[in-house]
Amino acid sequence: MTVRVVCVGKLKEKYFEDACAEFQKRLGRFCTLEIVELADEKAPESLHPKDEDLVREKEGKRILKAIGPKDFVVALAIDGKQMTSEQFAAYLAEKETEARPLAFVIGGSLGLSPEVYARADARISFSKMTFPHRIARLLLLEQLYRGYKINAHEAYHK
Repeated sequence: MTVRVVCVGKLKEKYFEDACAEFQKRLGRFCTLEIVELADEKAPESLHPKDEDLVREKEGKRILKAIGPKDFVVALAIDGKQMTSEQFAAYLAEKETEARPLAFVIGGSLGLSPEVYARADARISFSKMTFPHRIARLLLLEQLYRGYKINAHEAYHK
């Protein structure tokens, strides 16, 4: 199965790069993983709400171009469905049977545009807390790996 992680912003710290690279390597035996890093818009703290909407719109257009027409799109969103790791593993197994590429979307510092939410087939949340995109990416990669290990009945997830 192809799993695409579409994310706004690049990893700037080596320790995040190293951690994500490790999970990318581990995931290689379970799926074809593609990481698509998109440029983020400059968004100073003092932006007017209309300017925030414009930032989300610009980033959203980039995200939508990076998503395939047949992709099952999962937006990472604070208002998304929360799952245990076992439930997420079952979710992955269900999606594998559908034989569609799976695209997870991680927005920029201001979140996702309404157009991206409209394109999303589902929303999931790791917590009611907000995380920077680089931590969200690492959490996603780790949970993907954990989910595949659970589905393969292999040790790791305890």
